[in-house]
Amino acid sequence: MASRQQPASSGSEGDPRYAMFDEKKRKRMISNRESARRSRMRKQQHVDELLNQANQLKNENSLYAEKIDATSQMYLTVASENNVLRAQAAELTDRLRSLNSVIEIVAVANGLAVDIPEIPDTLMEPWQLPCPIQPITASATNMFQY
Repeated sequence: MASRQQPASSGSEGDPRYAMFDEKKRKRMISNRESARRSRMRKQQHVDELLNQANQLKNENSLYAEKIDATSQMYLTVASENNVLRAQAAELTDRLRSLNSVIEIVAVANGLAVDIPEIPDTLMEPWQLPCPIQPITASATNMFQY
């Protein structure tokens, strides 16, 4: 049987000076691996936190969009009611003017002195001016989509 020969040594296996160098290198590699593992864990934790924050912000955004839609709907309802009230006020003002004209004609025909109060002019009382209607054309959900 042929005996096996061991490969030629590089000279560092038996020399104690190199053994200490190899041990330091091995410890440094272990330390670097552990440091890299901790770094990966921190990075993954940070990514998880960012994903949670993004989900939370999306949920808040949805809630705000719903609130805006509800408020817009209430605004449209109130604006519609205001239009009806303005139309009714204009009709009642016309009726009052007509009735005042009839009273004035009857008073003149009978020779009576009747004091008919004047209908207020909206130009003299600006707080009674009708407000222009500006409809909302876009819904809140369309406004927040990217």
